[in-house]
Formats: sequence, C-alpha cells, structure tokens
Amino acid sequence: MAKATEGETRRKPNKGKSTLTWLMTGMLILGLGGFGVTNFGGTLTSIGSVGRIDLSARDYARAVQQEAARMSQQIGMQIAVQEAIGFGIDRQALAGLVTRAALDNAALQAGLSVGDQTVAAEVMKQAAFTGSSGAFDPAMYREVLSRNGWKEADYENSLRRDVARALLTGAVSGGFVAPAPLTDTLHRWIGERRGFSMIRLGETDLQEPLAALGEDELKAHYEANIADFTRPEAKRIRYAALLPEDLAADQPVDEALLRALYDERIAEYVIPPRRLVERLVYPDATSRDAALARLSEGATFEDLVADRGLPMDAVDMGDVSEQELGEAGEAVFAAETDAVIAAESALGPALFRVNGTLDGKETSFEEAREELVSELQIEEARHLINQRIDEIDDLLAGGASLDELASQTGMKTGTLDHAPGAQGTDPLEGYQAFRQAADALQPGDFAEAIVLDDGGVVTLEFVETVPAAPIPFDEARAAVEAAMQSGQLRAALLEQALRLKAEAEAGAALDTLGRAETTAEIARDGSVDNAPASLIAALFSMEEGEIRVIEEGDFVALVRLDSIAEADETGEGAAALKAALAAQIEQAIAQDAYAAFADAVSAEAGITLDQNAINLVNSSLQ
Repeated sequence: MAKATEGETRRKPNKGKSTLTWLMTGMLILGLGGFGVTNFGGTLTSIGSVGRIDLSARDYARAVQQEAARMSQQIGMQIAVQEAIGFGIDRQALAGLVTRAALDNAALQAGLSVGDQTVAAEVMKQAAFTGSSGAFDPAMYREVLSRNGWKEADYENSLRRDVARALLTGAVSGGFVAPAPLTDTLHRWIGERRGFSMIRLGETDLQEPLAALGEDELKAHYEANIADFTRPEAKRIRYAALLPEDLAADQPVDEALLRALYDERIAEYVIPPRRLVERLVYPDATSRDAALARLSEGATFEDLVADRGLPMDAVDMGDVSEQELGEAGEAVFAAETDAVIAAESALGPALFRVNGTLDGKETSFEEAREELVSELQIEEARHLINQRIDEIDDLLAGGASLDELASQTGMKTGTLDHAPGAQGTDPLEGYQAFRQAADALQPGDFAEAIVLDDGGVVTLEFVETVPAAPIPFDEARAAVEAAMQSGQLRAALLEQALRLKAEAEAGAALDTLGRAETTAEIARDGSVDNAPASLIAALFSMEEGEIRVIEEGDFVALVRLDSIAEADETGEGAAALKAALAAQIEQAIAQDAYAAFADAVSAEAGITLDQNAINLVNSSLQ
C-alpha cells in the first residue's frame, strides 16, 4: 500500500448505511448539478482510495449533499450545505463513501460482478426515468442524468457496483437464525405480568392538616434558598410588534365565504352518534356462536379475549360511528351498554361489546358563525401583515426608529426583560421565533423584521443588560409559601405511607387502610394513570406479597405486589411475539455481521485520504 503523502491521513470508517434505493432517491431529489457539484475545479478528481477503488471527488460531493438533504428532511426545514457541514455531515458522508468503496473492493477481489442485462433491468425500474406513458423513456433517462451531472457510462458503472455490493452484503448478512434459547428467554421476560394493589396518598388523606406557616418561617426559607427566588440575568428589549389580533376585528367578512367554510368543515359541526366498542373476531360463525354461549354460562368477555391469546387493547375499536361498523352497525347501535352481540364484521364473524354511548352533536351555521368570522378575520389580518413586511424592512433599512416604525405601520411598541433560554410571561415570549431572536440579540444589532408563527411580525432593539437579582420577599411570598407547603406535604405523606406500610406488614388488609386500587395484570411496558414510570419498574423487582412505599415528585403510594404471572407460551399472541422477537434478533445479528465485515474489508484494503482535497470539495459546495 502506498505511503500517505503530505495532507493525507489514514482512517477506519464507521458502518455505512447506504442502499441502492437511498442513493438513487437522494440524487434525483437534490438535482445535484444545481448545488455546485462541478464547482471544485476540473483538475481535482479524487479525494483518496480504498484498495483498488478510487474515491472520486464528484461522488464525495454528491454524498455530502445527500446527507445535507437528509438532515433538512429530518428537521423539517432547508439547511445550507455549509451549515450542515458544520454539524459534521461531511464526516458521515465520507464514512459511508469509504465503506461502500471497501465493499466494492472486496467484490472486485472476489470476482463478483453483474451483467449488462441486470444493470438495464435496474435502470428501467427507476420511476424517475419513466415518461408520460409510464414506461421507461430513454430520452428522460439521458435528461435526468445530464441534469444531475452524470454520464451514462459512469452512472451505469456506479449502478453495476451497487448491485454487486448488494449481492455481497446480502451474502454476508443474510441467513441468520435467532437462537431459540435467546428468543425464549426474551419472550418469557417481556411476557411476564404483575398484579398489584395500591393506595395513593394525597393531602386529603392526611390524618392531621398541615400546620400553618408563620411569616418568620417563610422569610427563613426565602433567605436559606435565595437562589430559588432570584431572577436570572436578562436582556431589556424594546420591541415593535404587529400581530393578527391587532387588525382582525376591523376586517370585513364575506357571508358567502363563511357559508363555504362551514360546508367545508361540516364534519366538525355535524357529529353523528358514536359507540365505544370492542370487537373480537373469530375464524368462523360456529366458533363465534360457541363463545357467545359461554357468556351465558358465566364466562366474561375478558375471558373470551384471553382465550384468543389477545390483550384487551387489541380488540378495542375506540369510539366508532354506525357507518364505520359496516353491516354490524345497526345491530351494535341497537344494543344496550355492556351488551355483547354477535354480528358480521369486515374481518369476519365477530362478537361486539358496547362499552358506552356518545350522543351526536350538531352545531348550526348560526351557532358556528362567530368562530368562523374570527377565523376569516385572523386570516385576512395575516395577509395584510404579510403585505406590510417589505415596507417594514425598507423603513428599518432607512434607519427608522421603533417609534417611527409604529407611527407609519401601526405596530405597537413595548419593553420587556428576556432571560436567554427561558420563556417569560409576556405574550410575545410564547413565540419561538421571538425567543430565538431575543436569545441572539446583542448590543448594536441592526433591527430587522422577524415573522412570527401566526403571521405576525416583530422587530427588536437591545436596551441594556439587567443583572440577576433576588425577587423581593413580598413579591416572591406566594412562591415561597408554595415551595414550603409542597415540602411539608411530601414529608407528611411519606411519614403516613410508612406508617400504613407497617400496619399492612402486620396483617392489616389494604382496603381497611385507604382507597385501594387493584390492577389484575400489567406488562413491563404498561403504564398507570397519573403515576411515574418508576412504579412499573418497582413492581417487576418486587417479590409476591411484598409491600413498598413508592415516591417520586408529588406521587406517594403504598403498593403491594399481589401476583406474578409467567408469560403465556401458547396461543396466537405468544407465537406472534416470539416471531417479532426472532426477527429483531436476526436483524441485529445481521447488522453486526455487516459492520464487522465492512470494518474487516476496510482494514484489509487500506484507506488513503487526501484531506486537502476533501477540504477543497467542502469549501466549494453551495
């Protein structure tokens, strides 16, 4: 292997994640020729090599731009390539390029290649190359390649390498089978259930009310915890703002537009009756009718669901209309609450349980009119503000003060103190764009128009820095009292919970100690309303019959573990869970095998990178 020259480095790549589809989609979406791929000079063709495979500067540029496009898609806004490079996407692109080259080199050494017929078939499958008839169009093919800076031969060679690489990696990462002991162990762990009883404790459960706090106690707490009652350093900011609500009330409304908007949103204003329904589907009417007969013999609907190997949430349809239920709709809507009926569903014979009735609601045009008027007026106000932005920009560019801006555009001025990184109480602080601009504002900054999320506009002027300072006691008194009362309450609840725990461990029944909630069964990924996640973790670490006090934040509860249920090893649900676990295990093994293989072939081939060339390409990208 050649020795690295000046400006060159050797490195070992991370695992590449590119696939043929990703490469094609990224290239075609970007239209790379318009982003400066050809701008780094005709003499620069390579940024390095991996074994016998050259790393072309053009391929590297495309890879960087594809990563930038991916980042833009992930964050939901367009980001410039240079800005994306600042986040390190060039290193990600280079790692992927090096890994692909290492695999290409391994395929070359193994004599693995594909013929022209395979390449042609891959080309003709790409939707970007189809004409108006929906079939492959050679002219469109040449046009798309030309627009993206590709020669036909280069593109087809690249495609040939992609297919060969896919064959190689498929051979390396395919065919793995999840070890049965591992799958079974994970299934048993995930499938376990716990039953428990719990007494939540709140202020109303205290045997004695909290003691009243005296003024001296409040002041002592205030002084001992002064950092909690100190305003952070802030920027005093003067602003001029124009918000849609400032103009909305004066905007006329067309009656025809109101009617059209009402008709467009009729589904919001005319809501049909609905039912809370659970549906349990059977393979045939005979098994369904047999299950229905079991209900008259004392079985519950929950028993029938368990017999099918399903959790209750798998049969819950939520609230549905008669139309959504199809041919079962009429029968379900005629049934009483808590009734279980047999009917045909879109999935076959089924049992339906009606858990509740939701009445329909109709809002007339006259009743909705005020809401619709407000909406149209706000929309028109946004339109007017948008038309004034250029005028505001021109006035600011001409040196207009905020007062002059207000007098000429109708903007309102004001002053507020903004603590960077925090959201204050002023309504303007509710806008993310305002907070971002205020965070970045520095003395001497030129005022500029900032468009807000709702279509409003604001401009800012730095006044002064307001140093951090304690909030006066009289002003902070309510917060001091709330903090002390919270601490008092938690300590009292914890003390009572420990006392109840001792009584329960001595043999007292839980329901004699307070309002006990009982949960028959919960999974590791389950949740309990208004309880912290630590409750579930604690349940799965407890012994059957064990009693604990669980506390986190404002939550204090006495908990007893009533039962431990092993994972169900039979039924459709168990088989489906095992299959899903096996698929995840096999995918993880395949990914590890791919990563190990890619690292090995990279190390064996030898990697040479020209950092000067890489820097030149990076600086040329637009």
